[in-house]
Amino acid sequence: MRLTREKTVRLSHRIIEHLVSSPDVDFVEDRDTIRQEIVNILTSLLKLEEQVDAEARAKIGSQKKEILEGSEEWDILYRRYYTEGLKRLGVAETHAR
Repeated sequence: MRLTREKTVRLSHRIIEHLVSSPDVDFVEDRDTIRQEIVNILTSLLKLEEQVDAEARAKIGSQKKEILEGSEEWDILYRRYYTEGLKRLGVAETHAR
């Protein structure tokens, strides 16, 4: 998912607002420092997501037969490779089967 810097900052403000309204949260740092860290975390996660997306697309493109983007086969492979990439990077949860 691609987010502009402005949207990421806006999202960080919404997260802080939610945390402030929660009676279970006490701030030990000032809110702006925490908000900046939220922006950094979101930005890092979005970069990882872009990397995984590119890797999944490259894997599909390297198949022996041409698989057209938008086809059912492409969608299945993309989801599989994308999920594997997220798990490999520790971004997605792994579930025991």
